[in-house]
Amino acid sequence: MTIRPPRHQTALLATFAPVCLALGLLCPPARAATPPSPLVSQQAVYDLGLVEAAGGQTLSATGHMSYSVLKTCLGWSSHQRLDIQSVTRKQGEEHLLSDYAAQESLDGRHLTFKSQETRNGKLLRVVSGEASLTPDGSGVVQYRQPLAKTLHLPVGTLFPVTHTARILSAARLGEKDLTTPLFDGTLPDGPEDTYVTLLTWSPPPTGNTPYQPLQKLASGHVHIAFYDRNAHTMMPEYEMGMRYFANGVSDQLHLDFGDFKMQGTLSTLDLPPTPTCTQDTAH
Repeated sequence: MTIRPPRHQTALLATFAPVCLALGLLCPPARAATPPSPLVSQQAVYDLGLVEAAGGQTLSATGHMSYSVLKTCLGWSSHQRLDIQSVTRKQGEEHLLSDYAAQESLDGRHLTFKSQETRNGKLLRVVSGEASLTPDGSGVVQYRQPLAKTLHLPVGTLFPVTHTARILSAARLGEKDLTTPLFDGTLPDGPEDTYVTLLTWSPPPTGNTPYQPLQKLASGHVHIAFYDRNAHTMMPEYEMGMRYFANGVSDQLHLDFGDFKMQGTLSTLDLPPTPTCTQDTAH
């Protein structure tokens, strides 16, 4: 799943049982993925540190991000929690927290989502709802929060786990870029356009990681630029980079918050086993 950084310092983007039930949404039956995804279940924690502050306004910033994506017999359950402590010349000390949960069907056609953002304990925004896609990638999203409304999704739209799988597939095929709308439910105004640059893709072994399961996999550096579909501008809203391994795990992150940039380093990693599902439960 593509990890989403906050758009700026004061409005964080988000990024089980199952999750759709936890959100109070109806869980539709999921269909089998075709072709089979190379992605694995993962539970990862990243340490975040300040690497650059635009204009010198941010004096310090530290944080952690926990990220899990678990394959179930019905789909992919995802949860991302981003916790940042910062000090700025203008605002002083700030505690920024975002929490995002989603359930994506195995066929990539249905998504339920909920994200919540707070600053210094004050709730800024809650976004929740569900979305569905037709075979050509067009579809609809039905928001429940912050306002009940329905928006259309353009042809070619991808949900987060499918987006990550598509990036890895393009990298394996030697492609250099990928352009597609992405909808993950972290924004209240529909999808964004993404432009993915595939910088490198190196065959195994990958020796410069301490995590043995990753050393046996191909890996590559990826840069993603996110664009507001309604802004009609050539400048991205924000950008991020990471090193992806062939199973969808990333051990290096570069997050651009606008006012400052942070580097994320994988500190803990667990790869839970894939559940054994009968054909009835997987459809």
